[in-house]
Amino acid sequence: MGDKGAMDKMKGKAKQKAGKILGDERLKGEGRADEAKGRSKGAVSDAKENLRGVKDSLKGKSRS
Repeated sequence: MGDKGAMDKMKGKAKQKAGKILGDERLKGEGRADEAKGRSKGAVSDAKENLRGVKDSLKGKSRS
């Protein structure tokens, strides 16, 4: 399963770079927020996947 927050992380990094080039602190801040949003989406996705694995192992299913 891919990282669900990858697009937000990339968008955030781009905004941060643009903000740095333009000297726009607000744009850099938006970029940091977008990047954090992407990281949190990825963490939630990973946690859900781990819970599915635990649930399946408790039921005796093998994951393919």
